[in-house]
Amino acid sequence: MGTTGGARARADAGTDPLGDPYLRTRFAPPSRPPTFLRRQRLLAHLDQALRTPLTLVNGSAGAGKTLLTADWAAGLRTPVAWLTVEAGDHRSGLFWAYVIESLRGCGARAPGASGVPADARGVGRGLLASLAAELNTRDRPVVLVLDEYDRMASAEIAEQLEFVLHHSGQGLRLVLVTRTEPLLPLHRYRAADELTEIRGAELSFTLEEADALLRLHGLRLTPHAASALVDRTRGWAAGLRLSALAARGSTDPEQYLKEFEADHSTVADFLLAEVLKGRAQETQDLLLRVSVLDRFCPDLADALTLRTDAESLLAELHGENAFIERLGHSWYRLHPLFREILRAHLRERMPGAEAGLHLRAARWLRRSGFLPETLAHGVAGGDFDLAAGALVDGLAIGQFFTGLRSEALAQLFAGMGPEAKSPASDLVRAAGALARRDVDHALHWLRRAQDQLSDAEDSSSLVAARLSCTLLEALVARLTGSPPRAEQAAAAAEELRQDLPDHLLDEHPELTDLLMTQVGSARLWAGRFDDARAVLTRVAGVRGGPPATVLPQVDSMGHLALIDYLNGWLGRAERRAQTAVCEAERAGLPLPTGAVLGRLVLAAVAVDRQELDQARVLLDEAAPRSARENDPVPTAARALAASCLFLDDGDTHAATEAVEPAVSAAVASPWAESHAAVVRSAACIADGRPDEAMRLLHGVSGDQPVCAVEAAGIQVSAGHPRAAVELLGTVRAEGHTGPSVSVGAALVRARVAQESGDTATARRLVARALLAARRERLRRPFLRAGDWIKPLLATASLHELAEGWLLPGRPRAHGEPVQPPPGPVPLVPVELSGRERDVLRGLARLMSTEEIAADLYVSVNTVKTHLKGAYRKLAVNRRGDAVRRARDLDLL
Repeated sequence: MGTTGGARARADAGTDPLGDPYLRTRFAPPSRPPTFLRRQRLLAHLDQALRTPLTLVNGSAGAGKTLLTADWAAGLRTPVAWLTVEAGDHRSGLFWAYVIESLRGCGARAPGASGVPADARGVGRGLLASLAAELNTRDRPVVLVLDEYDRMASAEIAEQLEFVLHHSGQGLRLVLVTRTEPLLPLHRYRAADELTEIRGAELSFTLEEADALLRLHGLRLTPHAASALVDRTRGWAAGLRLSALAARGSTDPEQYLKEFEADHSTVADFLLAEVLKGRAQETQDLLLRVSVLDRFCPDLADALTLRTDAESLLAELHGENAFIERLGHSWYRLHPLFREILRAHLRERMPGAEAGLHLRAARWLRRSGFLPETLAHGVAGGDFDLAAGALVDGLAIGQFFTGLRSEALAQLFAGMGPEAKSPASDLVRAAGALARRDVDHALHWLRRAQDQLSDAEDSSSLVAARLSCTLLEALVARLTGSPPRAEQAAAAAEELRQDLPDHLLDEHPELTDLLMTQVGSARLWAGRFDDARAVLTRVAGVRGGPPATVLPQVDSMGHLALIDYLNGWLGRAERRAQTAVCEAERAGLPLPTGAVLGRLVLAAVAVDRQELDQARVLLDEAAPRSARENDPVPTAARALAASCLFLDDGDTHAATEAVEPAVSAAVASPWAESHAAVVRSAACIADGRPDEAMRLLHGVSGDQPVCAVEAAGIQVSAGHPRAAVELLGTVRAEGHTGPSVSVGAALVRARVAQESGDTATARRLVARALLAARRERLRRPFLRAGDWIKPLLATASLHELAEGWLLPGRPRAHGEPVQPPPGPVPLVPVELSGRERDVLRGLARLMSTEEIAADLYVSVNTVKTHLKGAYRKLAVNRRGDAVRRARDLDLL
C-alpha cells in the first residue's frame, strides 16, 4: 500500500484515493459569528500548544471548543493545517490522504514533495516515515488541527498518528478538538510535560464572560439574573447563546429567562439531537430515569432501571462528554438543562412513572444511609410515612431545632396530609409545631404518636421513635415551665440510649445536646442553678463539633450567662453572653434563643453599669425574636432587664408592667417571682407607699441572693433596718455569689450603720463595696442607694476609690495627692461600655467598620450600634472626634 503513479496523478488533479475530489470545506476553519466572544484567558492557555507536541481541547457538544481553536489558529504566524474529521475517515488511507492534503494546502509541504496513499483502505509505513522525516526538517513547526476527532474510533489510525507525531520532532504540533478521550497514550505525554489540555470546566463561561456574551446579543441583565443564567447553564456556551437568542425577541428578557422552559426550546432540540437521539434504548431509558435525581451512582441507577448495566453505560456517557459530570467516588450528575429536558421527556414517554422512581430512589438511599436525599425523594414520591420514618429512625428529628435545616424540613413536610398516619409522621408534626412554639398542637400529635408506640413491637425503630419522644417532651417541659416533666424525659432518654448502637448516637450528637439544653433550661427556671450548670456546661464546653451542635451550644452559653448574672457575677455573665452572640453570628444562625438570651443578659449588665443607652439598644435587638419565643426563661430575663431600666428612668408604671409574666408556666420560678416582687416593691417605695412595699417582699428569701440584697435595701428605705439585716443573714453565699451580692449587702449594712450613728463602720463598708464594684464597673447599687451615701463619697479616701468610674474624674496614679471636693459630688456615669471601648480602639488603629466587626467576631450592624452609643456619650458625630475626645477623657 505505497504510492503509485495513478495516486500521484489523482493528487495532482485534486482527488482522493477513491477518485473523488477533496472536500475543501473540511480544510477550512469555521467562521466566527458577529456575536462571538474572544476569551483571552483561553487563548493564552492555547498558546502553550506551540511548546508541546500534543494539545487536547476536550468538551461537550456546544462547549465552544471549535470556535475557540479557530480563533486561536487565526492569530498564529506559523502554518496551520485544519482538518475536520468525518465518520468515513476510519479507513487509514483516506484519512492520511486528507491529512497530507491539508498540510499541502497550508504550505507545510514543498511543492514537489511525494507521498500520497494509493489505497483508501491503508497506508504504508514508509509513507508515514517519509512524512515524519519531512516534517522534522522544518525550521518552524506546523500546527495540525483535527477537529471533531471524537468521530475517529480507529485504534490503527491512532497508533499511526502517534508514530508520525513522535518522529516529527519539533516540526509538528498536533491539536485534537474532541468530545471524547483519544486513543493515544496521554499518560506518557502528561508525565513528560508534553501535553496541553483544555477541558470542559475551563471552557465554561465565567460570569464576566457570560455578561459580555449577552451584551453582544443585545441583552443587558442585572448581575443577579446573569448569575442565575450562568448557574442554570453551568457556563455552557451553546446554552448561553441559545438562551440569549430566545430572550432577545422578548419584551422583558430578564423575566423570560427566569421563566424559560428548557424543554420547549431550541436548547432542547440541540441537546436531544446531540446526546439522546440515536443512542441505544437502554441508554435512553437510563438517562430518562436518572433525571429524577440530583446525583446518582451506578448502583442507584440500577435500582431505578431494574437492570445491572448502569456502570458501563455511565462510564461511556461520561467519556463522550454527554452532559454527565463525574463527582468522584463513582457518583455522577446531569447538566441542569439536560436534566430539565430529560424530566419533561420522561413525563411524556412514561406518564405516571416519576413518583415510583422517586420512591425507588428513596428506598435505596435510605438503605445506604443518605438521609437528606431520602427525605427529598420520599416526599417527592408522595410517601410522607417513608420520609418521616427515615427521619425518626435516623435520630435526626432534632434537626427541626438546630437552625441549619429547620426551615427546609418545615417546608419539606408542609404538604403532609392526613393520609400519613404512622407514629413517625405524628412525631414530625409535633416537632414542626414545637419549632413554631405551638405547644397545644404539638402535645396533640405527641400524645397520638405515643399511643401508637405503646402498642408496637420492640425494635430499633421503636427505640429511636421513643427517644425522639423524649426530646419533644423535654422541649414541651421547657416551654411550659415544668421541671419535673423535663427530668422524667431525661431519665427516659438515658434508659433508651442503652438500647441503641453507638454509631447512630455518634452520628447525631445534636439530639443529646438539645435534650440536655432543654433540661438545663427547666432546671434554671426552677432556680436549681447548680444542677442546671452541670448539664449546660457539658453542652457549652464542647467546641469544634459538627454544625448541628452549634445551636444547643449557643443556647447553653446564653443560659449559663443568665445563671452567672443571677448569682451576681457581671463580668462572667458578660463574657459568656458575648460568646453566645458571637458564636451565633459566626455560624450564621438567625438569632437563636441562646443569642437572644445573651443580648438580654448584656442588657441587664449594662443596666447595672448604668450604660442605659446600650441597654435600650440590646433590648430592642432582642425584642422581635424574644416576643415570638414563648419561652419562660428568656421572657423572664427580658422582664428583669427592662423593668430595672424603667425603674432607673423613673418610670415606675412601665417598670411594674414590664415585670408582669408574658407566659404561663406550670411551676413558678423563684428567681423570676422574687425579682418581680422586688421591682413592684421598689416602685411602691418610689411612689411613697412603704407599707405596700414591705408586703410585697414577704416571699423574697436568701435563696435568691441578688434579689435578697435588693429587698434588704428597700426594707431599709421603708424604715425597717432590723428586717433588712435579718434578710441579709439568710443569704447563702457559699462561694457561689459574686460582687453584685457582696456590694449590695455591704451598702445595706453601711446605711444601717450610718443611720445608727456609726459613721466609721459605714465608711469602711462603703470602701469595701467600692473596691468590689470597681473591677466590675458596678454602679447601679450606688446610684440607687439614696442621698445618705453622698457625704461619705465626698471624703478624700472614698472619693479616690470612686473617681474615674463612679464619680467624674480620672483614676489617680499611686501616690498622687487627693484633692477632696468642696461638697457632695453627684454620681455621674462617664465610662463607655466595654464594647464601645473596643470599637473606639479599632477606630484609633484606622480600621474600617468591617475590619472591626471581623476582629471582634460581631456583625457590622452591631459595630455601628456601639459606635452610635459612643458618639452620643462623647457628644461627637465623627470618628476622629470620638477618638480624640475619648483620649482626652482617658477612656482609651
